[in-house]
Amino acid sequence: MSARLPAPGARVAGAALVIAAVAFMTVFSILAGSFRYPDVLDQPAAEVLPRLLALGANGRAVWAVYALIPLLLIPIGVGAAVVHDDPSSRIVVRVAEWAAGLAGIAMLLGLVRWPTLMWALAEAWPHASAAERVPLAAVFNGANLMFGNFIGEFLGELLLNLAFVLFSLAAWRDRQLPRAVAGFGLASGVLGLIAMWRNVTAVVAPIAEVNNLVLPLWLVVWGVALWRRG
Repeated sequence: MSARLPAPGARVAGAALVIAAVAFMTVFSILAGSFRYPDVLDQPAAEVLPRLLALGANGRAVWAVYALIPLLLIPIGVGAAVVHDDPSSRIVVRVAEWAAGLAGIAMLLGLVRWPTLMWALAEAWPHASAAERVPLAAVFNGANLMFGNFIGEFLGELLLNLAFVLFSLAAWRDRQLPRAVAGFGLASGVLGLIAMWRNVTAVVAPIAEVNNLVLPLWLVVWGVALWRRG
């Protein structure tokens, strides 16, 4: 087992993880109640855009906060990399650090479309004629496919869960965190790598639902472990 030297960055990462988990659950609950999120995302522009605009300024602010939450993955990755800076795992940890940071950016790009591009479409929708709504709907569908399904969800979750798996493997090897935490992280990462295919096949839908429950719990467990390590 590697020497347990002080790692102040671990406390920053731990705090960021707990904040991310609490913020995610809070914002998700608000949007689920006021916007029927995420089920509403399967509906056409004619239904989604009026509901989005009906959220008002406060709802737009909630979406803006939601979009910024993934940026916490940057200090999380940096702090976790400091903890697992063992020479034998350095390459794995560096890849995990970059994966976490890039996941944060990808998820930001996926979510920020709602208080920006989608909001502009929602404002234009009530005043548009039937003919004008055709290109608005096309932009809506294209933005959801590109920024939502591919960049935010698929690419973002691929990088995020890759970071979980690699950091957990490093933790299992150097034992800077309890093995139970490393095992939980590995399981969570593998679960997420399966769940990210939910937009491709409905077969993994039950796994995606389980992952939605496991993810915030894993963030809190990992956050507390890193905080205590610091």
